[in-house]
Amino acid sequence: MRRTWIPGDTASLTRVVGAEDIELFTAISGDRNPLHYDEQAARASRFGEIVVQGGITSAILNAVVAEELPGPGTVFLNVNWDFKAPVRPGDTIRGEVEVVEAREDKPITVLRTRVVRQDDTVVLDGTAVCYTMELGP
Repeated sequence: MRRTWIPGDTASLTRVVGAEDIELFTAISGDRNPLHYDEQAARASRFGEIVVQGGITSAILNAVVAEELPGPGTVFLNVNWDFKAPVRPGDTIRGEVEVVEAREDKPITVLRTRVVRQDDTVVLDGTAVCYTMELGP
């Protein structure tokens, strides 16, 4: 039985980002940019302090689409994300998705995507096209 989504459907998840996330993401990606590790370099940058990798910021959207909306079996086909502001260790971020379009012939949805910091600053904004596979029984 195919799931259906309606434009306007929304979902979100929230999490606190910690310094350990930087370490874990570095282990996975190899991203050792000094902005993520070197206090002095980060202070001298336009960010003024340590920032987490963009992959950590966007990862919450992976969780929202896989766990909430559209849900299990969902993969990204395309993403178009603008990173608007930094996320720092200790920040709480909320990943939000909204169905903009849902195809009737295929389990494909177009989502508006955002990540928002605890101070209501939008740190990531954009869209994603997703495909949702039917999983076994």
